[in-house]
Amino acid sequence: MRDLFFIAFLGIFLLAGLKRPFLFIMAYAYVDIIAPQRMSYYLLNSIPISLIMFGLAVGGYLIADDKKDSRFSGRQVLIVLLLIYCGYTTSVADYPAESAEKWNWVWKALVFATFLPLTLRTKTRLEALALIMVLSVATLIITGGIKTVLSGGGYGVLQLLIDDNSGLYEGSIISCVSICIIPLVLWLGKHGTVFKPDIRVKAFTVFLIAACLLIPIGTQARTGLLCIAALAILQLRFNRYRFVYAGAAVALGILSLPLLPSSYTDRMATIFEYQADQSASTRVAVWYWTIDYVKNKPLGGGFEAYRSNEINASKVITTETAGGTTIETQDYVERGRAYHSSYFEMLGEQGYPGLTLWLLIHLGGIWRMEVVRKRYDKNHKAGEEWVAPFALALQNGQIIYMVGSGFVGIAYQPFIYMLIAMQIGLDTYLARRRSESAFKTLQVRAKNVKGDIS
Repeated sequence: MRDLFFIAFLGIFLLAGLKRPFLFIMAYAYVDIIAPQRMSYYLLNSIPISLIMFGLAVGGYLIADDKKDSRFSGRQVLIVLLLIYCGYTTSVADYPAESAEKWNWVWKALVFATFLPLTLRTKTRLEALALIMVLSVATLIITGGIKTVLSGGGYGVLQLLIDDNSGLYEGSIISCVSICIIPLVLWLGKHGTVFKPDIRVKAFTVFLIAACLLIPIGTQARTGLLCIAALAILQLRFNRYRFVYAGAAVALGILSLPLLPSSYTDRMATIFEYQADQSASTRVAVWYWTIDYVKNKPLGGGFEAYRSNEINASKVITTETAGGTTIETQDYVERGRAYHSSYFEMLGEQGYPGLTLWLLIHLGGIWRMEVVRKRYDKNHKAGEEWVAPFALALQNGQIIYMVGSGFVGIAYQPFIYMLIAMQIGLDTYLARRRSESAFKTLQVRAKNVKGDIS
């Protein structure tokens, strides 16, 4: 039954795409985010559905879509350079087979991020992409939020639709992404036109944000708490009543403490005392190993290079007894531990050149969205009221990602590259609108001058 539902749903997308090729791109975004083939029992998991949708998205644009307003930006060039460099490091990787397996999905994420902005030629398309991204992730978030309320969740315990621990189904990754999308959810709830902001949309917005905030509790991922803190700080930036907001946020946090599972509060306490937690102390040791690794391989070791590490680390065990407190240091050895940080993931796998390109792509996005926000913030031109809030939502989502990615390896996460593509699409769309407006102004002036001469 589940297979038939997914086939029917994707079939509707594909039939509509024959008339509107842009819907092929929406279908690929949905498949890339949700991965319905993982939930299929026998039909979808037997065919390369993601590759098929990718081919339809690109083919539909090349054959049937209007390309006259498509533009290529500097950040798309950076993404192409990163793609080429990742291809090179894959060819000389320390672990060729494992590296090739990761390359099989990374190249699609980077190619799609390069291609997608070419199709985002209108405000409606930008909003449609934001909407499909939010609603697709909401499928996982709402499920996780309900399970958290009913069971409390747990680290490595909370299941999102299926028993899987990769991609957005992994606890730390979905915790980061669930907080990243909150600024976009707020924007859609206020400025959306596909679903106009009536009482139903506003109610759904509130409940979806609540579910987003529940995900880090249900997964008990420390990354989620750091992302929530980043979101709270960003919300202060343009809040007229900053102190009232900050006080209310602190009060709400204190009041919610008795309602939180003790396992959650105990795990969050290890953020500041990482020596007491083996997982946290191991990842810090892996970061030091990565820095030493690139001293000998500054160009990186290719995907999955972490498999060669051997970590000698220690954790501090504190025991409370009637006679007092006993502190003991326990040494241990672990091998092949992942980076658990996008920054160190890029450094270890792609070296200093790859890390530099990756940072330029992301920091460039934050900078460009700030330029757009400032340009349109006080612009009261009819029909452009949505621009500055949209740029701010995309900027805040990326900043939250940059915070969360410091503690989880999501340097190539396709969802984030779709967000980057939206930033580029917004930037190029507005640049084209300004050029068209300037050209019309010159035409009017030319006519006036011609009239004065005659």
